[in-house]
Amino acid sequence: MFDKLTMLFRAPDLRKKVLFILAMLVLFRIAAAIPVPGVDISRLKDFIAGNQFFGLFNIFSGGALDNLSIVMLGVGPFITASIIMQLLTMVVPRFKEMYQEEGEAGRARFNQYSRLLAVPLALLQSYGLLVLLSRQHVIGNIGVFGYLTNMIVAAAGSVLLMWLGELITEKGIGNGVSLIIFAGIISRIPRDLQQELFSFSADKLPAYLAFLVASLVVIAGVVIISEGTRNIPVSYAKRIRGMRMYGGVSTHLPLRVNQAGVIPIIFAISLLLFPGLIGSFLAGAANPILQKISGILLGILNNQLLYGLIYFLLVFAFTYFYTAVTFDPASIAENIQKQGGFILGVRPGRPTAEMLSYILNRITLAGGLFLGIVAVLPLVVRGVFQIQSLTLGGTALLIVVSVVLETVNQIDAQLVTREYERI
Repeated sequence: MFDKLTMLFRAPDLRKKVLFILAMLVLFRIAAAIPVPGVDISRLKDFIAGNQFFGLFNIFSGGALDNLSIVMLGVGPFITASIIMQLLTMVVPRFKEMYQEEGEAGRARFNQYSRLLAVPLALLQSYGLLVLLSRQHVIGNIGVFGYLTNMIVAAAGSVLLMWLGELITEKGIGNGVSLIIFAGIISRIPRDLQQELFSFSADKLPAYLAFLVASLVVIAGVVIISEGTRNIPVSYAKRIRGMRMYGGVSTHLPLRVNQAGVIPIIFAISLLLFPGLIGSFLAGAANPILQKISGILLGILNNQLLYGLIYFLLVFAFTYFYTAVTFDPASIAENIQKQGGFILGVRPGRPTAEMLSYILNRITLAGGLFLGIVAVLPLVVRGVFQIQSLTLGGTALLIVVSVVLETVNQIDAQLVTREYERI
């Protein structure tokens, strides 16, 4: 471990990437400390502490909601826009072709559409959030101009984080959006630990021990599932070109148990935030129908059994969905055939694609079920010991472990590449 860290900082290009990531994350934390005008901080903290939905929203935005900062929305609008665009690939053939068949240029254009869609979503989310907080007297009477200004500032803050995430992905190491969420979560750890130590009592000791065991299970499980692969043996026929002979080797095609990584968790949380925000927004409406809708939405989220079931199903469904979008067995089979490769006992072409699809569905089933169980495990612990902080801590822990694994793997790949270049 220490040898890898030494190699990482000795290489000038890798050191620059690490320092660039740290600089971008520091800029994010500075922005998270700048509040919008007209906020009653004490009322805001009391409101967040007494509301499960906004507690989760605060975790997901990296604590930027604590003081209603200029980046209060986090990267939520961009993630929501990405979900919408990914769903559109299933109903709009042009988007599917752009994302899966046009290579890097198509994906770049697809991502550009996601960025453009994130802007109106950010304005809409900021309006709903500001109106809701105004009804709770967290924000004073700032007038129409004040609302418009804060909406633009919040949307600009979300676009800023989106831009920082893109810069980290392009010039740094790892996924920039995931690292921003990761930085926001770990920035809260010292304060959360301090609060727990001050409120510690002997009767809560079994709950803390249970949560510690659940955390270790989450960490071990996410590591095992994220690193687990099914290796498909692939052989390449010998080919003679001129005076040289190519092929004649055997290798393997690694299929990861969890192809989607942390994305299903982030997508699931992002979707869970919407019903709570809409329900809280409609709670103060004068129309009885809207009030009834608000009661239904908030009732579902406050019911821990339904909330856990929905969370589990969303994580499981997004694991399958994102794997289907990013991994195309037909394309993989075609590439293997073009390179003169084949899987022993399977004919090239469509039979190979069907075999890969069959295996991928089976291992994704195991990965999706495990991720779903791990996601709701803290909810089970909370239901037994009645401690609210455990729910949020478990969700955050799941994201942190997945992002760390993804980033470490990319760092290892960078180091291995440098070793090959030296040979």
